[in-house]
Amino acid sequence: MAKPPMTITEKILAAHSGKKWVSPGELIDVRIDLALANDITAPLAIQAFKEIGVKKVFNKNRVVLVPDHFTPAKDIPSAEQCKILREFAKAQRLTHYFEVGQCGIEHVLLPEKGLVLPGEVVIGADSHTCTYGGMGAFSTGVGSTDLGAAMATGRVWLKVPESIKFIYHGRLNPWVSGKDLILYTIGDIGVEGARYQAMEFCGEAIQTLPMSGRFTMANMAIEAGGKNGIIEPDETTLRFIKSKTERPYKIYRSDPDAHYTDVREYDLSKLHPLVALPHIPSNVKDVREIGKIEIDQVVIGSCTNGHLDDLRIAGRILKGRRVASSLRLIIIPGTQEVYRQALKEGLIEIFLLAGAAISTPTCGPCLGGHMGILAKGERALATTNRNFRGRMGHPESEVYLSGPAVAAVSAVKGWICHPEEVMKTKWLK
Repeated sequence: MAKPPMTITEKILAAHSGKKWVSPGELIDVRIDLALANDITAPLAIQAFKEIGVKKVFNKNRVVLVPDHFTPAKDIPSAEQCKILREFAKAQRLTHYFEVGQCGIEHVLLPEKGLVLPGEVVIGADSHTCTYGGMGAFSTGVGSTDLGAAMATGRVWLKVPESIKFIYHGRLNPWVSGKDLILYTIGDIGVEGARYQAMEFCGEAIQTLPMSGRFTMANMAIEAGGKNGIIEPDETTLRFIKSKTERPYKIYRSDPDAHYTDVREYDLSKLHPLVALPHIPSNVKDVREIGKIEIDQVVIGSCTNGHLDDLRIAGRILKGRRVASSLRLIIIPGTQEVYRQALKEGLIEIFLLAGAAISTPTCGPCLGGHMGILAKGERALATTNRNFRGRMGHPESEVYLSGPAVAAVSAVKGWICHPEEVMKTKWLK
């Protein structure tokens, strides 16, 4: 029997389950390349691991622990959580444990360290583990119990997802980034529009995106209910990998006649910077059409937009300008290396002179952890990925989502607005 055509997601899963091919809906036992957890999810995974009764993780080089959510520890319970990770990493002699000072937001850190490559299978006890699909890996979030079992066995049980293809045509308009593309997509299909499906992103517009924009799109696949987001590797991907590691990898590509449950095509000629209004990521509007919404806080960072490219965009807008006196601007580099490079390029000085507060790498305010909690009635504009009620603090606060360009210019003006409100140069480069 001839091998049926497959998508990139199906090919990766087939290769990691010892099969010539797999089909959507099939339950498979998958060999993983990497297991990831953070300071919120790892303690439960470690408990499950210990209950299994095994003495050692399946591979000390392939279990990664990153305390990034409530760190540096904001209180005693947070410190206790981190201590569990630290002691487990030491006992298991894990190669990849990233403590404060060496740390970063996990989904920015792992690609930077060359720990994820195209064609690999990565699972993490964090829903935004789907980020690594931006470089052509199959990556997805799992529960802590599943992760505990995977740390012991190096395997995970999965159902092969169906796939949706999203094709983005045309050239990106001024100040439009990967964040706008994924917000637009979620606005189109809704927060359940890709439930347990692979979201495959392609088209000429995707090929023009830097890796940061690709990671952003894959990162937010979960906000549409997706099992994973994925982009086929190209020359941009290969250049990124070459700068990070010399480990071998394999590239997979979808067959031209592979089956998709849906194919969505978008003409980007009329797409402008977007904002997701409270309290759901699909409540998306053109920033020019929302009126004058005054804000109390702006956050630039997170696993979605804490990359160096994001800080460069913010720096370009903030240079020579001041943050509005009516709000506070918090900037959070995604990793220590991003922070160091931003310092080297003069971005940190730009932010300081503008009146921003700059944090050590942390998820912090994104999940209402610390470093920017909202009070009752306050509004925040953030480059984060979720704007659910109470996500960043008080249940009667509001969170709006945007890319770094809209966030930076809004910090200057004091209300949510288009970058052209202050920028004469149109093109985002």
